[in-house]
Amino acid sequence: MNLLPPVVLVHGLWHGSWCWSPVTERLASLGIPSVAVDLDGHGLKARSPQARLRRPFDPAAYATEPSPVAGVTASSAAETLIAQLRRIGNGRPCVLVAHSMGGVVATAAAEQAPDLISEIVYLSAFAPVNGNPAAHYITEPENAGEMVTGLLVADPTQVGALRQDTDDHNRLLLLQEVFYGDVDDDIATAAISLLSPDGPAGIAGQPVPVTPQRYGAIPHTYMVCLQDKVVPVALQRRFIDEIDAVSAHPTTVVELDTSHSPFLSRPGELADKIASVYRAQRSQEHQAESVRS
Repeated sequence: MNLLPPVVLVHGLWHGSWCWSPVTERLASLGIPSVAVDLDGHGLKARSPQARLRRPFDPAAYATEPSPVAGVTASSAAETLIAQLRRIGNGRPCVLVAHSMGGVVATAAAEQAPDLISEIVYLSAFAPVNGNPAAHYITEPENAGEMVTGLLVADPTQVGALRQDTDDHNRLLLLQEVFYGDVDDDIATAAISLLSPDGPAGIAGQPVPVTPQRYGAIPHTYMVCLQDKVVPVALQRRFIDEIDAVSAHPTTVVELDTSHSPFLSRPGELADKIASVYRAQRSQEHQAESVRS
């Protein structure tokens, strides 16, 4: 049986495979198999600081308790992702879609195992390829206007994580504005309740060096979210320029007039865009097989 390699969907910090559910449903309706995975420290692999659940709640304890996911790094998360790609693709290269900080892990995986990835699709993602960690870009001019750092309730260098208090009712509207500005209110509220409190600082803090021979040989698409308050448009376009500097082919750029989370606000449109990439890859594979035969 010649099984089609699925699209593999990677979330960003604080999220999990759950956020891709509306997209996987629509991809299935288009005849395209897909699998959403949990990164290390997220989803079913998430762990909360004990102070989060203690009552009465102690904000000071919550802000200083070391994170149980502090040991997760870009490299360790990439190793897990590579194992997932190998198992899911069963030896066939997959289209890898990565959102936000998940782009760092996808980039590291692509450099380590380029044979497992037919194309990387970055969705408003961090994609540092020039030797700087993702955290380097936080203070860069292109990042002006981002609203994530204002949500953090702990020093990442002290606790080992980018920590949010998603249980604070007073923060709900701000969380919705930052992550889910164009998402239906009920869906946004449900999504916030599913967020993990700690995003491993080691994913953002570890440099991910790449080479033109490995990472650069993989085709890339970058989907720019034009209303993004997490990764400003100027920073998204800077990543595109830096990817192009190490790649054999220019990045295909797609624009979405959405907030940071089109998988919840425009899942049908996003699925259509992913499907276009997938079908183009399949067509190229068929052409290459025809030439070889």
